[in-house]
Amino acid sequence: MAKKGGSKQKKMNSRVDFTPMVDMIMLLVTFFMLCTTLLKPQTMEISMPSDKDNIQDENRSQVAASKAITILLDENNTIYYFKGKPTGGTDVPDEGKLFATTYGKDGIRKVLLQSNPKAVAEVQKLKEEFANKATANVQKEQVIKEEYKKRLSDIKNADYTPSVVIKASDKATYDNLIQVLDEMQLCNIGRYVIDKFAGGDQAKIDAYKQNPGAQ
Repeated sequence: MAKKGGSKQKKMNSRVDFTPMVDMIMLLVTFFMLCTTLLKPQTMEISMPSDKDNIQDENRSQVAASKAITILLDENNTIYYFKGKPTGGTDVPDEGKLFATTYGKDGIRKVLLQSNPKAVAEVQKLKEEFANKATANVQKEQVIKEEYKKRLSDIKNADYTPSVVIKASDKATYDNLIQVLDEMQLCNIGRYVIDKFAGGDQAKIDAYKQNPGAQ
């Protein structure tokens, strides 16, 4: 007599091996961590003007006239500058006299670099010094970077560096302002403020347009 019953159905193993997925997740995490580090925004230190009604005189930063440079931004990508006080009164050569210049390395950048030679030289020495301190150790590298940033900031804010006042008229563009702020970094200038464009500034520009050499 034949035995009843057919062949037994083989059970399928429903267990899923997640090991390859774990490896993939770790790779993705590492990738995004690296991207986040590379895409970390570069911060820019900006000294904004204080509200004179809400600050005491002893706490308000004082700008030495002999080291002050005022930059005026106006319409049609025009840019002007003068050194010292607007009305003169010190021994600064051509103090208060307005000059027209351009954006870029042959314009305002050249003016700022010529006004900041010691800081430029000191920053170059600093870069050469820290170029030999590179290391593969992540913790040591971080310490080195922090030390470099501190010493760089000390140079940019030293007493021998110029203090720059940036004023943009309503006709100047946002891109004009950004370009000038970039020049502060390129020229190693750490002391600068963005101030209000006053009526006297516009009058100075108008007078220059009427007779550039008469100021």
